[in-house]
Amino acid sequence: MTTPTTNTPTVNAAEDLETSGPKWIGSALQPVLAIIAALFLGGVLIAATDDRVIRSASYFFSRPTDLLSAAWNAASSAYQAMFYGAVFNPNADTFTRQIYPLTETLTVATPLILAGLGVAIAFRAGLFNIGAQGQILIGAAMAAYVGFTWSLPLPIHLLLVILAGAIGGGIWGGIVGLLKARTGAHEVILTIMLNYIAANLVAYLLTRPAFLREGSTNPVSPPVAESAQFPLLLGAPFRLHWGFVLAVAATVFMWWMLNRSTIGFEIRAVGSNPRAAKTAGINVTKGFVVVMVMAGALAGLAGVAQISGTEGSLSAGVAASFGFDAITVALLGRSTPLGTFLAGLLYGGFRAGAVTMQTMTGTNVDIVLVVQSLIVLFIALPPLFSAARRKKSGSKPAKKNISTEKPAQKATAVKEAQA
Repeated sequence: MTTPTTNTPTVNAAEDLETSGPKWIGSALQPVLAIIAALFLGGVLIAATDDRVIRSASYFFSRPTDLLSAAWNAASSAYQAMFYGAVFNPNADTFTRQIYPLTETLTVATPLILAGLGVAIAFRAGLFNIGAQGQILIGAAMAAYVGFTWSLPLPIHLLLVILAGAIGGGIWGGIVGLLKARTGAHEVILTIMLNYIAANLVAYLLTRPAFLREGSTNPVSPPVAESAQFPLLLGAPFRLHWGFVLAVAATVFMWWMLNRSTIGFEIRAVGSNPRAAKTAGINVTKGFVVVMVMAGALAGLAGVAQISGTEGSLSAGVAASFGFDAITVALLGRSTPLGTFLAGLLYGGFRAGAVTMQTMTGTNVDIVLVVQSLIVLFIALPPLFSAARRKKSGSKPAKKNISTEKPAQKATAVKEAQA
């Protein structure tokens, strides 16, 4: 059954069943169309900067097919190279090298999925968490400290590193939730400020003896102990580690929590209509704090995946741009656990295949950033067009007057809306 919006009256079960199919199809089809449109425009840009295409354009009117053929070859060759670098390389001489690109995609996608889940759960509660970057950094810093200072057996040490990273990110996200709940400060401003604080705090820590690698002047921490590292999932030479399994487990847990638990119902109710949720007895203030703690903890796990998985030590660039890319991953995934997981795999493939694309065809890796940005733009266009049409017509979206409803009616409406 679909979830009606809070701005329209609740429909009965029969009407829900009749409309659930088309709504679901439309919701799933929009990201797919956005990806196709972004890849098409990306192909146009690739072709427009190709030397053969430029030369063919000079005699287009005499032989137009040359231009079309050159444009097609330029775009298809670039995307084929990206596929070879992200999924499967049939030209490799061994099976290990053929599937190596896929394992790289999964490795790169691991922190994207975890951080994307942190952004997605905040979206479901009506909060715009753009602080995943800072939460990753703080989680990575705490995980790294536990990893290189403590000496414990493998299972215990690794579990404590994971816990430290989740706690670090959870605290950083919880600060936002607490200030939002207590003072009404906007979470966007708070997360932007905390991103800067986290980046400068980690940079400062890397100048302190407790975090600075002995005998090195570079701002990098000692490597974490072997007992604090994720074991390799497929063994050498693959870099894929058990952090990917952690990302899968987090995705499954998030699906269960949002759709099968009481706290998940409260999160969705707060995100759907905070006033109605409060009337139904849900503690909205507590909900903001809990959601941001969970969002920060998930982003902190992304930091753990970097520290105990791919990087092995703390540096100022350990978070790369994963925290900001996680926003687009959550948007592309429609803020659902499965959608975010698949979007993380897609963006991981983009990152993994970009280098091969540049090596094989000479196409600049920045074209991948353009495609990613276009995907977000195409996802945002329908709401923008709807708002523009409403503004042009002078109409406003229908809104229920919940102030005239009795408390029992409000509670019933919230339960029906989240069924």
